Amino acid sequence: MVDLPPAEPPFSCVVNPLAKDSTPVRPSITYPPSGAPNVVVVLLDDVGFGAPSTFGGPIPTPALDRVARAGLRYNQFHTTALCSPTRAALLTGRNHHTAHMGTICEIAYGFPGYDSVIPQSTATVAQVLYMNGYSTALFGKAHLTPTWETGPAGPFDRWPTGLGFERFYGFLGGDTSQYEPALYDQTTPVEPHLGRDDYHLSEDLADRAIDWIRLQQTSAPDRPANTRTNLPS
Repeated sequence: MVDLPPAEPPFSCVVNPLAKDSTPVRPSITYPPSGAPNVVVVLLDDVGFGAPSTFGGPIPTPALDRVARAGLRYNQFHTTALCSPTRAALLTGRNHHTAHMGTICEIAYGFPGYDSVIPQSTATVAQVLYMNGYSTALFGKAHLTPTWETGPAGPFDRWPTGLGFERFYGFLGGDTSQYEPALYDQTTPVEPHLGRDDYHLSEDLADRAIDWIRLQQTSAPDRPANTRTNLPS
């Protein structure tokens, strides 16, 4: 078991008054293990196991079926029937109350497990992967930030960029317009729909995710990526 975040390496340089008598040490860089897989999470709101054909449901989902045939199907994840709690449970691997997300952020209240303030002791999978050398990104609906922290002045500790995702493009609340969405690029408000009659949010999110993956693979082809995409409500 490795403790995260990793401790600072011991000081092993030799420093003397003259450079010729000193010995530098190359800084340690964390790399993922050889063959580490990419991790892609696609989270669909308000869809259960009984809907897609992948798990025997009536809705044809051929792309998901192809992915499932190439891997494993897990069917015992406990959804909470609510947006924020299910996200918190999925990202932290813990009961949603342990992550302080017993309900959605908009109606959080001050009882234990219900304040919507994800504690630092509850790391997300993005934080764990990032500290193990992964590139990380989230596109779409986040819905994990306390409502009083969702303004452009922050604080940003519990925005996606503070929860382990290096790249964030999406929205923080429970829903947004498909045609005139309130979006953030990292922590900056953006309005990509302005001047466009053909704008649609789902296409924008897909394009941004594809662009990021292409850039990441071009500049660091040996570095695996963790991407989370949420289709909007």
